[in-house]
Amino acid sequence: MYMCSSSTSALIRASRIRFSSSLARAAVSPSISRTPSIGASSASSSSPSLIGYRSLSFSSSFRSLRSSVPRWSHGVDWRSPVSLRAQIRTGTPVIERFQRKIATMASDSAFKDILTSLPKPGGGEFGKFFRLPALGDPRIDKLPYSIRILLESAIRNCDNFQVTKDDVEKIIDWENTSPKQVEIPFKPARVLLQDFTGVPAVVDLACMRDAMNRLGSDSNKINPLVPVDLVIDHSVQVDIARSENAVQANMEFEFQRNKERFGFLKWGSNAFHNMLVVPPGSGIVHQVNLEYLGRVVFNTDGILYPDSVVGTDSHTTMIDGLGVAGWGVGGIEAEATMLGQPMSMVLPGVVGFKLSGKLRNGVTATDLVLTVTQMLRKHGVVGKFVEFYGEGMGELSLADRATIANMSPEYGATMGFFPVDHVTLQYLRLTGRSDDTVAMIEAYLRANNMFVDYKEPQHERVYTSYLQLNLEDVEPCVSGPKRPHDRVPLKDMKADWHSCLDNKAGFKGFAIPKDAQDKVAKFSFHGQPAELRHGSVVIAAITSCTNTSNPSVMLGAGLVAKKACELGLEVKPWVKTSLAPGSGVVTKYLLQSGLQKYLNQQGFQIVGYGCTTCIGNSGELDESVANAIVDNDIVAAAVLSGNRNFEGRVHPLTRANYLASPPLVVAYALAGTVDIDFEKDAIGTGKDGKAVYFRDIWPSNEEVAEVVQSSVLPDMFKHTYEAITKGNPMWNHLPVPEGTLYSWDPKSTYIHEPPYFKDMTMHSPGPHGVKDAYCLLNFGDSITTDHISPAGSIHKDSPAAKYLMERGVDRKDFNSYGSRRGNDEVMARGTFANIRIMNKLLNGEVGPKTIHIPSGEKLYVFDAAMRYKSAGQGTIVLAGAEYGSGSSRDWAAKGPMLLGVKAVIAKSFERIHRSNLVGMGIIPLCFKPGEDAETLGLTGHERFTIDLPNKISDIRPGQDVIVTTDTGKSFTCTARFDTEVELAYFDHGGILPYVIRNLIKH
Repeated sequence: MYMCSSSTSALIRASRIRFSSSLARAAVSPSISRTPSIGASSASSSSPSLIGYRSLSFSSSFRSLRSSVPRWSHGVDWRSPVSLRAQIRTGTPVIERFQRKIATMASDSAFKDILTSLPKPGGGEFGKFFRLPALGDPRIDKLPYSIRILLESAIRNCDNFQVTKDDVEKIIDWENTSPKQVEIPFKPARVLLQDFTGVPAVVDLACMRDAMNRLGSDSNKINPLVPVDLVIDHSVQVDIARSENAVQANMEFEFQRNKERFGFLKWGSNAFHNMLVVPPGSGIVHQVNLEYLGRVVFNTDGILYPDSVVGTDSHTTMIDGLGVAGWGVGGIEAEATMLGQPMSMVLPGVVGFKLSGKLRNGVTATDLVLTVTQMLRKHGVVGKFVEFYGEGMGELSLADRATIANMSPEYGATMGFFPVDHVTLQYLRLTGRSDDTVAMIEAYLRANNMFVDYKEPQHERVYTSYLQLNLEDVEPCVSGPKRPHDRVPLKDMKADWHSCLDNKAGFKGFAIPKDAQDKVAKFSFHGQPAELRHGSVVIAAITSCTNTSNPSVMLGAGLVAKKACELGLEVKPWVKTSLAPGSGVVTKYLLQSGLQKYLNQQGFQIVGYGCTTCIGNSGELDESVANAIVDNDIVAAAVLSGNRNFEGRVHPLTRANYLASPPLVVAYALAGTVDIDFEKDAIGTGKDGKAVYFRDIWPSNEEVAEVVQSSVLPDMFKHTYEAITKGNPMWNHLPVPEGTLYSWDPKSTYIHEPPYFKDMTMHSPGPHGVKDAYCLLNFGDSITTDHISPAGSIHKDSPAAKYLMERGVDRKDFNSYGSRRGNDEVMARGTFANIRIMNKLLNGEVGPKTIHIPSGEKLYVFDAAMRYKSAGQGTIVLAGAEYGSGSSRDWAAKGPMLLGVKAVIAKSFERIHRSNLVGMGIIPLCFKPGEDAETLGLTGHERFTIDLPNKISDIRPGQDVIVTTDTGKSFTCTARFDTEVELAYFDHGGILPYVIRNLIKH
């Protein structure tokens, strides 16, 4: 066991009227029933003109109905939403009247003339839908499929107020409008959360209810208006590994640490209407979304429309593989979406990615996605959709597509979209969706020209740019040691590793002197002689929705383990091995195939159903291993089947972290090092005394396909997701606080009332410039949200640790930053607390400190920030390219705001993070092309003044702003308020105050 802008002014005013009035109309709160079954949804998503219906008020009815509406589809066929709706109608006739009214509202749409019946083959109809071909506009036939989804949503929701005919025209004319960065509104069908981002979202909703109450308004206006699914998957840690009892033991630890958080989420599922919480131990959010929650097509009271989703996790894009438009947004943006605020987005360009050929023998979907990631990263796809097409599509399973879609954040795209085709329909049947549901999905998508049939001639679609990949050119590879897009072909791995040891410290370098590269650290592991070298593997984790949703690579890992066992190879006991499936289905097919026992023999026992190592929940290393690494300054390695390997993320002691396919994870665990050439070097010695090579344990594609065919069965999905709705004993026995207003416990170190709305009035504060601000931090390129807002362990000497210890929390109970996102006091102290962060003010020193410029003292970032705040001095952050890349993390914007940061000046921003900064009232500025802090001669010791107009009507999206310093320097930046709506948020001090004021006013 391992323990361990005059015209612009008018535009702004029009935009504000449009969006604020939409809140008044959204406040009718139309959504009633919740079920995760396909074809079921809230009525809010289905009624195109509900938003224009002024005389209906539902809120009081909701209050009386809340207790009678089930959160789970207990005792109901999970594949058949009709039966659940019938039960609800029987018990609640008011809901029935609402839904009848909602179903008739479609006829009031500006596009009611194209509302068409979709007949069933045997008679009757599936329902009615807005038929795009009926518009008779040839431009639609050339639109990418992903843009057609935006078009359908705009048409369905068009009331010439919240969504106008001009918006629809912009989308139809996408080929000409998208290069102009035009703004459109979008209403997603649903919202997806996980618990790390879900807890602060529910905290904010609870806090907003309090604010509404203090301002004398109805707090119950704060309720999700679209379906919200929250999957608890980010809390389980690998405390116990290499044990048959690991799942139960780790879940017990998970509940001990997170009982308060889980109770709070359970309260939220009762206090807030239209929120479904999937309990811990059920799986990873994106795999559950793919296998269970994804509808593909909604059928709500006879109105059919495409499924679409925004999520507070960047890898929400995984659902794109199923033909569902989905992407990550900031938690702040998601909260506004829940409350009926339409998303304002820039109409994106679409990169057409043509696939041809077939993957060669021995090449996995992981190798493909790492290759695609590198290609798209090089091409430049930030803020764009990527749409895959071509004859090679038929060679990719749905799971392979989902793997590629999952890593959209790593290649920088908003979406990596795979339109629905026959492969999609096969997967829907495999995962237990009913034949009637699949028939409805196919009929709707074909009728609306959203289905791809590769047996038929393909219409030429227009894309912004094009890429092509022959699948035969993909070769086995890994990525690392510090970034997902730094792909290394497997055959070059050994040479690349030695280059990394030699290179100066950076993304591809550790600066290990030549005479220290062969160092051997000998130690005793539980009485057994052991040794570590640079490159020794100390963590080998089969983890992450990216791969655990794919039976071919999971069963491939089992086959590698089987072959190794048969040859007498064994993973060294000091390697912390783990297997964390994304759903219970994985366990079922590993058992069915008989391969789990071989994984167990190699130490890959199942440790839990959640994200684990991929998000830094790898647990502690054995003390002897940790000491050997620290005492000898060993560059230890982790190999994981994850999607992120940023420095300091996986584990503080693994400086080298490589992303690899699950079977490669097993192979590297067996080798015990990344310093190996798998083509030439032996992995180990077999029981017959002969050398065993990589080729001896690597399964053929035929072997993998055979075991997938015989082991992955539809009943496995059905039984898994019937059981998921029942929760588990620990969850079911959690006590739940009562009431619709949350009783904040001032002693809690997990859930704390944030200060965002405490002094809020009904008057917006207006825009702010920056006067004589100090530089809090001066960064280079690729500062990630992991650097800004860590999700991993809380360092024993950190300000967060000090806060917790002052409140009687023992070090062993610190838990992770991610688990404490419901407490602003902890998270403010954890902002910029990554132990690997590089701040130029420290002249090469690495760590979570900075220089307090007025005094010259070196302080923790939090302590320096508090000293600036107490002196009434504002601060800014200087940064390079790709600032805020990585996971979508609202605390990466909330934290800096609480620290007093007024602006971030960077070369470029990651999409979601820039949006989150605006959402929290922080000014995002971009240096002009070819300029940065270094070329302008900025050291970070200057004081910065940012000159902004004091009237919001005098500011326009993307305008130039002059920045001056006390040293006489002056330079021009671009203000990255990208839309009129973002300016409205800035005027109000953030998106949430904007929502509250508008809900109260209307």
